[in-house]
Amino acid sequence: MGFVYSRTIRFQDTDAAGVVYFAAALAICHEAYEASLAAAGVDLGSFFSRCFRDPSSEQAIAVPIVHAEIDFWQPMICGEPYQIELTPTRLAASQFQIRYRLSRRDQPHRPCSQAATMHVCIDPEQRTRVSLPPCLEHWLEMHSKS
Repeated sequence: MGFVYSRTIRFQDTDAAGVVYFAAALAICHEAYEASLAAAGVDLGSFFSRCFRDPSSEQAIAVPIVHAEIDFWQPMICGEPYQIELTPTRLAASQFQIRYRLSRRDQPHRPCSQAATMHVCIDPEQRTRVSLPPCLEHWLEMHSKS
């Protein structure tokens, strides 16, 4: 089952036309990603630090976003409540994708926008791919659609 994050659009998220700016929409998606990690028990302070170490192996890892995309069908307006449903999918032993569906909270089946980010797990010193650590395996199991 995917993870659902609720968020009201703030003035700071909008552009001069009063609608959500594309970069702000991607930042909102990242907020949902962070909330889903926390819900799976991931310590965000260490996970997003430069020296995150997988507790099970002590291997240093980083999980950069290597691709992002977003499409809009309806404007997202300041002050309105939205929900962001995210669904992660494993693509390889070291790689996963997250799909995001953004919709008004009162119209969850009518998306305003959708986005996707692709992430790769690497050893930050060697800059080589490594397998996802157990904390991300657990996160994937919790939030992937079966």
